[in-house]
Amino acid sequence: MAGFKDLDFNERRASAQKAREAALAKLKARPPKSEAELAQGRAAAEAREAALAEKRNAAAQAKLKADEEAQTAKAAALDASPTELTEAERKAARDSKYAARKKRKAGR
Repeated sequence: MAGFKDLDFNERRASAQKAREAALAKLKARPPKSEAELAQGRAAAEAREAALAEKRNAAAQAKLKADEEAQTAKAAALDASPTELTEAERKAARDSKYAARKKRKAGR
């Protein structure tokens, strides 16, 4: 069985050059895209970007609304009874806080 032939630097450089030339020839052989195809691609990219921006805005609005609801619930819990809260009232305040947090996380 023949031993492994270690390529020297010049052979490796030549094979890399051949690979580059083959890739360039393959790239040049492709037909150019028409103006209609380019316009269609641009329109699709703009539509994707608009949809993504709308999704971001909706998520931001939902987060703001959830934060406002949480602050309102917190303020209502503080204003409702300045005295000691009953066990049921503490449970209701805790549940509303957890529900607001879950709603915020669902909007992400």
